[in-house]
Amino acid sequence: MFEKILIANRGEIAIRIIQSCKRMDIRTVAVYSEADSRSLHVLEADETVLLGSAKSEESYLVKEKIIDAALKHNCQAIHPGYGFLSENPEFAKMVSQAGLVFIGPPASAIATLGDKITSKAMAVRIGLPIVPGATQPLSDLEDAMAIAEQIGYPVLLKPAAGGGGKGMRIVTKKEELGYALEACQGETQKAFGDDRIFVERYIAHPRHVEIQIIGDYYGNIIHLGERECSIQRRYQKIIEETPSTAVDDSLRQRMGKMSCDLAREAGYTSVGTVEFILDTEQNFYFLEMNTRLQVEHPVTEMVTSLDLVELQLLIAAGQPIPIRQEDVSMRGWAIEARICAEDPHAHHRDDHPILRPPWQTYPGGQWH
Repeated sequence: MFEKILIANRGEIAIRIIQSCKRMDIRTVAVYSEADSRSLHVLEADETVLLGSAKSEESYLVKEKIIDAALKHNCQAIHPGYGFLSENPEFAKMVSQAGLVFIGPPASAIATLGDKITSKAMAVRIGLPIVPGATQPLSDLEDAMAIAEQIGYPVLLKPAAGGGGKGMRIVTKKEELGYALEACQGETQKAFGDDRIFVERYIAHPRHVEIQIIGDYYGNIIHLGERECSIQRRYQKIIEETPSTAVDDSLRQRMGKMSCDLAREAGYTSVGTVEFILDTEQNFYFLEMNTRLQVEHPVTEMVTSLDLVELQLLIAAGQPIPIRQEDVSMRGWAIEARICAEDPHAHHRDDHPILRPPWQTYPGGQWH
């Protein structure tokens, strides 16, 4: 097992990783920007490293600084958390080349599954249903119009890279397609530095259901059931819960098996999440895979009594998954609500209120 790791992140997820490391007697190195010098993750870690100014591109996104800090502090591994560099295949590769362990999937799996085009192609190859639409990026407006006519309106324009709902557009008729495509490409280029767009049929009244999977270096891959994430605003999750009222045991096993098949095809290790669209007839379609620990992972932990960060660390250290699929059981029900820094009385404009959580919470409840 590792003696010391560096956590290449901040805030809630950095603290969450530190908690598991303390239980496992692993020392932690926290990195921070000038703006985060008194943040809780800095105070909780065993050692700290200042990366740079408040700007992420001068601190948390500087790969070389993070790797150099890990080496100077004699760390054996780097945990990327979520966001920032967690799904950056180049960073994962650089970490490995520096002689460190990247606590996550291999760079090749991140590159393949993190791209919506290549991941959909892999899904098709293994027989995983996908939403009807393009399996290659659109070449131009004429290409978009041809595919839209083939699959039928309404259609959804989506970026090949990135997530969080950025760059997505619903198009209900042909006359809207040109403007929507141009707007989608502009927003996607600005957000992700990649303007590749693909189009698929828009499914009305869908449910967003995702499957938590875990894989190790010995070919073992299991799933830990589903999370219901259908309550969203601007394609961003607000409420997550498990189990889903729309998923019975039969559907859960089918979705879980297909998720494990996809991970196995990609040579996946560590924890990951396969996301699906579920229609009103309980048909499921592959949406994307997140090659990292999810923000909403605690609800899965609460119903399975498993520590997903601990499992990440064990797998990264070369140990097999300590449980079998038949040992996984979902007991109870858990819900997570995200607290958004917005003003609901001003069209949900960004705001920075002082948050005062209650001193006591209900039994089993957690603040993150």
